[in-house]
Amino acid sequence: MDRTFHPRTRRIAPFVATAAASMLLIAGCSSSSGGKKAEESGAAVSAGKASTPRMTVALVTHQAPGDTFWDIVRKGAEAAAAKDNVKLIYSADPNAGNQANLVQNAIDQKVDGIAITLAKPDAMKDVVSKVTSAKIPVVGLNSGVSDWQKLGLMEFFGQDETVAGEALGKRLNSEGAKNAVCVIQEQGNIGLTQRCDGVKKTFSGKTETLYVNGTDMPSVKSTITAKLKQDSAIDYVVTLGAPYALTAVQSAGDAGSKAKIATFDLNKDLTGAISKGTIQFAVDQQPYLQGYLAVDSLWLYKTNGNYSGGGEQPILTGPAFVDKSNVDAVAQFAAKGTR
Repeated sequence: MDRTFHPRTRRIAPFVATAAASMLLIAGCSSSSGGKKAEESGAAVSAGKASTPRMTVALVTHQAPGDTFWDIVRKGAEAAAAKDNVKLIYSADPNAGNQANLVQNAIDQKVDGIAITLAKPDAMKDVVSKVTSAKIPVVGLNSGVSDWQKLGLMEFFGQDETVAGEALGKRLNSEGAKNAVCVIQEQGNIGLTQRCDGVKKTFSGKTETLYVNGTDMPSVKSTITAKLKQDSAIDYVVTLGAPYALTAVQSAGDAGSKAKIATFDLNKDLTGAISKGTIQFAVDQQPYLQGYLAVDSLWLYKTNGNYSGGGEQPILTGPAFVDKSNVDAVAQFAAKGTR
């Protein structure tokens, strides 16, 4: 199967596939067992179920066991795959070395495209080089907005984590916070570090970083509880994922702390907590959109030579705040597992 690949040093005309245009395509989402050849008239890239030849895309992330965020990413990728007549191969490992091995497996399977996360870009650069050497189109999502171009990826879909952190820091100022602790659940994850660094940059109060073991939720709970007992001046706990925010609520109760909880990312339980007021707000990066656009972009490149962002700019899916003022509108989609 033809895998014509255009390295970043050989630009094609930037047919920009915007997020809005891609979402129009989701209307025809359905499973497909077909493989008809594309119509030369160009009808094959119009909205609706694709009639383009079957292609295989590997999505390789740094998902940790039990992290529901990635279920939403995967649902978006599956929706795009169903529409685009794509066979999707999903694999994940939070260990960067293991994640690199999964990418190598995708290369060995001679897939038609690869979408990856770059939580630890230095550990992924060698295998990404092998992907480009094999002339397999590769795009990034979620983590790696500062590194995707340096590593030679064609496109990137996600939020700028530093910008998102800065936005949350400003929000803390408006909330009147004075003493915040930012909880990082995975040491070495560059995106998580950038979030807390962004908070520190714009928050006018005191900010402290607390590391927890995100794969052990009882340990997360006890660590946050101990911190709140130790420092009664903490008035805001900032977590970097929905499950950790919900656990932080329990920790505050156990510690007898009046600290409020804010977080990055959503799930259906978290929208309920925002409605009840046990969590103040969340920064949403739309993970469904990240998965959807990553897979759809590879189909668009294969069938029409498109580069989202022209190959020069990332496609940003966040940040956006969800609080009591708009949570009801978001909750209906979160209940379906897509926000």
